[in-house]
Amino acid sequence: MAEELVLDSAIRDWVLVPLSLVMVLIGVLRHFVSKCMSSQPEPDAKALKESQIVLRARYLRAAANYIPAKSFRMRKSYFNNEENGLLHVPKGQGQNVQAQMLSDPNMAMDMMKKNLSMIIPQTLTFAWVNFFFSGFVTAKIPFPLTQRFRGMLQNGIDLSSVDVSYVSSRSWYFLNLFGLRGLFSLILGEDNATDDTQKLMQTQMAMQMGGFGADPAKALGAEKEGLDLVQHEWLLPQIEQRAAAVLSQILA
Repeated sequence: MAEELVLDSAIRDWVLVPLSLVMVLIGVLRHFVSKCMSSQPEPDAKALKESQIVLRARYLRAAANYIPAKSFRMRKSYFNNEENGLLHVPKGQGQNVQAQMLSDPNMAMDMMKKNLSMIIPQTLTFAWVNFFFSGFVTAKIPFPLTQRFRGMLQNGIDLSSVDVSYVSSRSWYFLNLFGLRGLFSLILGEDNATDDTQKLMQTQMAMQMGGFGADPAKALGAEKEGLDLVQHEWLLPQIEQRAAAVLSQILA
């Protein structure tokens, strides 16, 4: 049987509350530091033009069946023509995002600043928690848990006799680190610079995909292929039958 513990109120006053308060203050401070360190890049006219071209091509694919076949073929040729089509990208003009980072030192510097503003505060905070609060049992979860949660909730406490629902100070730090997203959204807004999990996921996806989503040439090529696959079928000749079917369903 797991052993029941009686938590001292001094642990709540000198460990639980200060640790939670410091994590919130550090998150708010890191948000404003990231805002000050990040530079607003100037809008690229070419990138904006290409994004608008992709958007127009998507609208054409979505509404292809609402225009005559001749009109659709004219618009499709306007986008997909192999010589001067808007979606046609000549070979060798696609720009890799990693090459752009190497050629643009400002972009690499901004990324390094963001990584430093995320890593350095959390490293210092973890060292502070590990030095001053290591070994404390700070709280108890008001519902039972299985043994699989012991490693997540009792980091730093090697006692199998303690119930799984008790939370150590080190585990409380990690719970605050990854669980304060909702609170920061209320305080700082949805677009805040304190979501560590989202940043890590975006960084890993960018490394794995090689910047696929940010390459304009690949976006234009993918939209060109999608437009080529559209099977046009004008809906106007069957509009009376469709309207009669809808009315019959309504009146039935």
